[in-house]
Amino acid sequence: MTRTPSIVDRIGAAGGRIPFSVEFSPPRDADAEARLWRAVREFERMGPAFVSMTYGAGGSTRDRTVRVTGDLAEETTLLPVAHLTAVGHSVDELRAMCGAYADRGISNILVLRGDPPGDPLGDWVKHPEGVEYAEDLVRLVRDMGDFHVGVASFPEGHYRAPDLDHDTRYLVSKLRAGAEYSITQMFFDVDDYLRLRDRVVAFDAEQGAKPIIPEIMPITSLRSARRSLELSGSKLPARLEERLTKAAGDGPEENRAAVREVGIEVATELAERLISEGAPCLHFITLNFARATREVLTNLGLATHAA
Repeated sequence: MTRTPSIVDRIGAAGGRIPFSVEFSPPRDADAEARLWRAVREFERMGPAFVSMTYGAGGSTRDRTVRVTGDLAEETTLLPVAHLTAVGHSVDELRAMCGAYADRGISNILVLRGDPPGDPLGDWVKHPEGVEYAEDLVRLVRDMGDFHVGVASFPEGHYRAPDLDHDTRYLVSKLRAGAEYSITQMFFDVDDYLRLRDRVVAFDAEQGAKPIIPEIMPITSLRSARRSLELSGSKLPARLEERLTKAAGDGPEENRAAVREVGIEVATELAERLISEGAPCLHFITLNFARATREVLTNLGLATHAA
């Protein structure tokens, strides 16, 4: 496998200004794939440090995920990170996935335990021939070859963790297993991110030196944001909930334009404070659209390469 830059190397080479990265999702059909590629080409002109592709488990969605992530590696100047989840897969299937990514020139993998299909908040059940924890999957991927591995982190604590101390222990165990960095779940209170960073340093200073990359979702629909938060176990701070609810209005249809305006403003404010607090990179959820993220980057003065 040809060695490609690691995420740590890429964000460390950004120079004086903070790098950014973006997250895509596997398209479900040809129209969605065309929309994805429009966003890809627009972001390509902006020069992100890397792009990630979330994982579609099972059947054609999984196959499309591998294919599209490979196309990103081969047909663009972007550095792709492939997501890989343990849920529903045997060890042999996980190894085959790593091999498929390696065959397409992908050496950066974000390892996740994954949520149960159908009901993400339901009971997590280990595949009989699979792995139990994300740290086990980190070791499996690292043993497969010259892969660079990242993991997830949770500023508010993972919803399955009994408390923040346990959550920190799980994150540190993943980092000790060989993960080089983590990308957080989306959040809307920078203090949660700062407390996470401090907890990891206090627990293990060596692992605390590894980058914790904050994930930002520019809100363009209150209804969609609430659904995403419900699935992730995260929450909106009360003050932000009030701002967005007021913008949405009392009618049967939310005022999308007003919600979007608040969402872009909030994402910009969040990013500005993260930059001031020394975040290593800003990672944006795009939902396969470029406009909202581009507007935030423009507000921050980070979209100077955009056409």
